[in-house]
Amino acid sequence: MRRFSVKDRMVRSISLRKGEVVLRADFEKMGSQSQISRALKELVQAGKLVRLGYGVYAKARPSVLSGKPVPRASLAELAQETLQKLGVDASLGRAQAAYAEGRTTQVPVRTTFNTGNHRITRKLTVGISTVRYENNYSTRPRAY
Repeated sequence: MRRFSVKDRMVRSISLRKGEVVLRADFEKMGSQSQISRALKELVQAGKLVRLGYGVYAKARPSVLSGKPVPRASLAELAQETLQKLGVDASLGRAQAAYAEGRTTQVPVRTTFNTGNHRITRKLTVGISTVRYENNYSTRPRAY
């Protein structure tokens, strides 16, 4: 009977997951760090995954326009799921919350999340779009 390689086990695990985000920590028990790194690199090159940031990957599909792999969900959805998996309670940023509640008609350009009392330095990027973070420490009263 043939044993499955680390890459084969990772592909099966990814396909059985419900969410769109996959963390490197999800595969710790499948092999050594170098085996997991090699398998993740191969999956990114094969177009099965897209790297969002350090240790964070998203399931991918080919782009309709270019044929290159792109995430199957929007950056906002991927960031929300990533923060949830990392155990950070995050909500929409001030601009996005104001737009969602109908207090403004300006559509927010950047994807921003309020992380409460957590200071987040993790960078999540898809293409040229990057997630920004707000927290309770950055809300100072402004003098006009």
